[in-house]
Amino acid sequence: MGRVHGGVLSLWLSRKRLEMGRPHLQGRVLDYGCNDGPLTEMCQPEAYIGVDINARSLDLAREAHPGFRFATAVSDRERFDTVAAFAFIEHVHDPATWLARFASLLEPNGRIVLTTPHPSLEWAHTLGARLNLFSSDAHEEHEELLDRKRLQELAAGAGLVVEVYKRFLFGANQLVVLRRGNGSRVSDGGGSGQP
Repeated sequence: MGRVHGGVLSLWLSRKRLEMGRPHLQGRVLDYGCNDGPLTEMCQPEAYIGVDINARSLDLAREAHPGFRFATAVSDRERFDTVAAFAFIEHVHDPATWLARFASLLEPNGRIVLTTPHPSLEWAHTLGARLNLFSSDAHEEHEELLDRKRLQELAAGAGLVVEVYKRFLFGANQLVVLRRGNGSRVSDGGGSGQP
């Protein structure tokens, strides 16, 4: 099944993001920006909701993953153990509002699992998009690339702390696991410790 708006390496990049996030998925999962549903491979149908605004993506997801729930929005009354937003936060105008929204959907011990490109390698992403290695549509839709410091600031503003931070794919991408704040220590998840 083809990704919507993908480059030659888009499927590979998606799988790398999923591999990084997989150990942090638990319980009931909200997959925000689900595309055509690749995260379903790691979830049970009754414990998964995929959300995307792209109708074509949702049609592909429903066709490929019968029994899983997909929608264009999720109710404020829903609660999740994990909110996964892979390659999402860099596409929104106000990431602080989105983090607060995701936090409001968490169960008390829930986690937000994000992946996002690191701004220090924006040149590589730009070049890859021009060469059709990465999605040119996704690249053009980037609002803000966030580094570790900015992610921590945004998390704190939403009452969250960074539980795990790790760079991957040669430092071009970041995995960030957030939880509600209570002053606990932040782990670098075995990552480089780079901003």
